[in-house]
Amino acid sequence: MERMDTWRAPESGPDLAAVAKLLADGTRAGFCLALLDGRAWTVTELAHHMGVAPSTATEHLHALVRGNLLADERQGRHRYVRLSGPHVAELIESLAALAPDRAHPPRSLSAAGRRKALAHARTCYDHLAGTVGVAVTDAMAERRLLDLEHGLGLTDAGASWLGELGITVPTGVRRPAVRPCLDWTERRPHLAGAVGAALCSHAFDTGWIARVGTTRAVAVTPLGRREFNRHLGLSGDLFSQK
Repeated sequence: MERMDTWRAPESGPDLAAVAKLLADGTRAGFCLALLDGRAWTVTELAHHMGVAPSTATEHLHALVRGNLLADERQGRHRYVRLSGPHVAELIESLAALAPDRAHPPRSLSAAGRRKALAHARTCYDHLAGTVGVAVTDAMAERRLLDLEHGLGLTDAGASWLGELGITVPTGVRRPAVRPCLDWTERRPHLAGAVGAALCSHAFDTGWIARVGTTRAVAVTPLGRREFNRHLGLSGDLFSQK
């Protein structure tokens, strides 16, 4: 049996360490977490969010763009950055689920409130996450709208259910129709993929959910409570933050 040379670095294959190095910096990781709201941010906004100088933010953002975790867009003199796609959002959310909680508690009541709101319901790039997102996924599985036996998949009943709601899922795209995304607060999967994105978009468009300020947190509206109950049997208690 040929002995493996453990002293020799691999010369081919994916450089996983390069991605890990990008996210090993707290500022760069904080940028990626902020961009999970699915929107494009300016350098100035991200610098203010993380409490660093714009020049420092620019350096970090250049590195993230070169590493294909972020993409940049220009509108006139303004430069915006966003996550380069849903696959990056799912990577960040999954890593956040594995990360330990920070040792220090929120420093103010407002910070504690924001954290509580994010844990309850939020967007993860373009789909619904948090307690509400996981509950929606569980309810769809219980009603056999999703198939859990052969990995996560959309059933025929699920496709019909989406059609009855007037939800159209794009076809002919490389993105999987259904994909589990490990929720960083619930530590269980919520629904991602094209179906998860279409359902979240429908919830926004019909007024079932609304954004809370400029954060990723969302609130389920009174209409949304009735509709989630009618279509998925979710109780009103779920939508009240404890």
